[in-house]
Parts: sequence; C-alpha cells; structure tokens
Amino acid sequence: MFTSRTFRKYLLPGFVFQSVVIAGGYGTGRELVEFFLGYGPLNGLLAMLLISTVIWSAVCAASFEFARVFRAYDYRKFFKHLLGRGWFSFEICYFAQLALVLAVIAAAAGSILQETFGLPYALGVVGIMAAVGILVFKGSTTIARVLATWSLVLYGVYLTLFLWSFKEFTPDIVAAFGSGTGEGGWVVGGVRYAAYNLAVVPAIFFCLKDVETRKEAIGAGILAGVIAIIPGLLFYLAMSAHYPAILDRPVPASYVLEALGSRALMLVYQIVLFGTLIETGTGMIHAVNERIAGVYREKGRSMPDFLRPVVAIVLLVVAAGLASFGLINLIARGYGTLTWLFLIVFVIPILTWGVYLIRARSLKATATSFTASGC
Repeated sequence: MFTSRTFRKYLLPGFVFQSVVIAGGYGTGRELVEFFLGYGPLNGLLAMLLISTVIWSAVCAASFEFARVFRAYDYRKFFKHLLGRGWFSFEICYFAQLALVLAVIAAAAGSILQETFGLPYALGVVGIMAAVGILVFKGSTTIARVLATWSLVLYGVYLTLFLWSFKEFTPDIVAAFGSGTGEGGWVVGGVRYAAYNLAVVPAIFFCLKDVETRKEAIGAGILAGVIAIIPGLLFYLAMSAHYPAILDRPVPASYVLEALGSRALMLVYQIVLFGTLIETGTGMIHAVNERIAGVYREKGRSMPDFLRPVVAIVLLVVAAGLASFGLINLIARGYGTLTWLFLIVFVIPILTWGVYLIRARSLKATATSFTASGC
C-alpha cells in the first residue's frame, strides 16, 4: 500500500495530518467539548462539518501547493517565502503550541496508564518520551509509515466505538440532536478549532515530496481535511449520547467507554490513544528537527543523528512541567489564546498572500517557458 504512487500522492499526507492532529484535536474528547459540544449537539456538528472541515481542506490545499511550488518542505523555508522577514513570528507561535500540545500529551499519557492499568503516572510520561525519542531518531520514511499505519488502526477503533454507541444509545443520540439549537457562537468555535489545529500542517511537509503537480497538491489537501475530521466526527456522535453530563468530564473518552461497559474496548482504545499521543509528539518534534536540518544543509553539512532524539527529549521534559496545570485548563486557556495568533500568522496569510504568490510564480514560469520557446 505504501509503495502505491496514488496513495503516497493523495492519501499519505491526509493520514499523516490526521495522525499528528489527533492528540491535540480529539484524542481525549475534551477538545470536542470545548469547541463543539458546548454549543449544543446540532450547532457543534454544523461547526465541525461546515466550518472546521472546510477551513482544514482549504488551508491544506493552499499550503501543499505553496510547499510544492517553492520546494519548501520545512517550516522555516516555507514561512520565509510566505512572510519574508516576519517568518520567525510563526516559529514563536509554533513553539508555544508545541509546548502546549506536548504538555497535553504528557498529562494524557500519565492519566491513561494510571487510570486504565494502575501504573504510576510518571511511567506514562517517561514512556512517551522514550517512544517519541526512538521514532524521531528513525527519520522521515519510518515516521510517515508508522503514522499512516496507526491512523488506519485508529479508524477501525473509532468506527467500532461509534457503531457500538449507536447500537446502545440511539434514542439518546436522537434526543440530543432534537433538543434544540443550543448556544450561539458556533461559527467562531469552528474557526477557533480549525485554526489552532492547523499549526501542525507544516509538521507534515516532509511527506509531500512525491506530490509533483498542482492537481495532486490541491487534491491531497482537500482530502487531508476530510480524512482528519472523520474519526473526530464519529467520536463526536458517540459523545452526543451523553450530553450534557459529559461536558464537565476532564477526559470525555473515558466517560463514553465506561458507559459502554466493555473493559476490552476500553483497553484497546487506551492503547491506541497512547499510540496517537506518540504520533502527535513525533510529528511536531520532527518538524523542529527538519527545520534544524535545513540550516545544516544550507551550510553544506548534515545534522548529527544523535541531535534528533536529544531535541525530542528536551522538548518533552519542558512540556512535562506544564502538564501539572491539567487538561481542562491547558485546552481552554492555552488553545484559546494561540488560535488567534495562528489565524494571523498562518491561516489568513496562506489563503490570501500565499495564493497570490502561487499564482505569480506560475505566471512567471509560464512567461519564461513562452520566451524560451522563441515565441
């Protein structure tokens, strides 16, 4: 499957994007409560499908084509083309987002092992650090394959969770969506959710090197938004059966699994979720390593292999300190602030100035080709 050109061009970027998004996007379920379900089941669904998914697909399509046109496969080079001298503004925001997401990952990993398996909280944090460090050391090809494979496994688990919940709680799901429109402001919620998650888009540029044409870049970008949202949608529908009681739960995923009463499914889900935490941490840290490697290449040197896991461990140790603030505070306060910053430094620029630069580069290439042909 991974050797298929069609898969590598059109589907691999979407599965890698989904893998990197999940831990900060909907792994624990708390994010779906904060940005969608809190507005009411129906409004939240509209925000997810009509706002967040559309923005994800549009930004991914524009970003993939921009990266292809300018051959910019690390975020430093990408934003130097997009923002010029202001490129570092994205890096500042990205490191803030990285610290926040890694803190969520560390907190969630510790909680999973403690609540599900009765193991020490610290073991989950250390385990995440070790796994991410090893995977980062393996490099881009291994990372892409692992992320895509685990994404397919995750699809199976979320589909099972949805079908089981639908079977057991159909009347509750129907009642939730028939309870009224809920709170206003769902459009803003959809924009906020889309914006903070799009910070990880530059983390997946390393898997775009097989994308060769505009059709492939835009197609892969549109599919990426859809591929990434489907597991979240399935999870959201399952969560809606427990509205509004689920709104105050720090880890709504555990609440849904407890309601189903299956110890086996809970264990499988927690194992898969632990794997997705590794994926997200790996993807975001790998982007930092690729940025550092780009600087080495500009100087005619290669980034030392040992430096990759060292960068990973240092970032994870810093994030572990932030994990003490708890999932609800981290998601509600941290994500809310960074959302607007990423709108300003990434989402709006790539959809406006970025599209203009793509068109200008294309027109210039056409003119050059026309002149070279002697016409």
